[in-house]
Amino acid sequence: MALAGGWIDQPFVSRHNPEPSGSMVVVSLQPVMWFMDRCGMASGTRKVALEIWNGCLPDRDRDELVRELYAAENAGRAEPSGSQDMIGLIYPGVSRLDYDGGVFPEHMESNCEPAVARWIEQVFYLVPVNQRAEGYNPLGIKNLDPAWIARLGRTGKECFEAIVRRDLARLGSSMNDCMECWETILPNTVCHPAIDIDLKKILRFYQQRYAGAMYSGCGGGYALVVSDEPVPGSMRIQVRT
Repeated sequence: MALAGGWIDQPFVSRHNPEPSGSMVVVSLQPVMWFMDRCGMASGTRKVALEIWNGCLPDRDRDELVRELYAAENAGRAEPSGSQDMIGLIYPGVSRLDYDGGVFPEHMESNCEPAVARWIEQVFYLVPVNQRAEGYNPLGIKNLDPAWIARLGRTGKECFEAIVRRDLARLGSSMNDCMECWETILPNTVCHPAIDIDLKKILRFYQQRYAGAMYSGCGGGYALVVSDEPVPGSMRIQVRT
């Protein structure tokens, strides 16, 4: 589950950051339910991992596994994915990934404290919205403004600190700020001819009623809502520690 700061893992974004390193947050989940494909929950990366490792994570250095999985998924791709999905699948708990223009983080910080994991499970609600349409590409418009990219990288730092401190208001604010950055830097992440629903309107609905919300990936997927009260129609998660 990728949270605030997403897209800073892409070198074409992070290399424009005047305040390196920029951060993003990933949370490793237990596969206790079926997640939609093409929704930003790393289902494609997980399929590659299942194939190359025969359904079992090897007992080897995690950083080595991240690089191996990245190479397997992106072989021959003209537009390679970022490395966030690989890290989120392989490293347990919640992790802050710091990018300074490279494919892989220049620094990582992970937290596997049970109390933090249980708090994440208590405040996150996943609302299914849609799957990315065939032919959808979020990179049609790129407004790589350094000031906005710096702000994007700061949302990841805020998000991680909020989770570790279990600060719901700060967490929600970081997620809302991240979505504002997405809409500015890569507007096709939330508005595109292939998307037949109003993602902005749906997002605003949840942001105005709860502590904060963002989408699980470009083009929608799940609305990741943080709240101290139940969110109708939502799913719950389990954090892998």
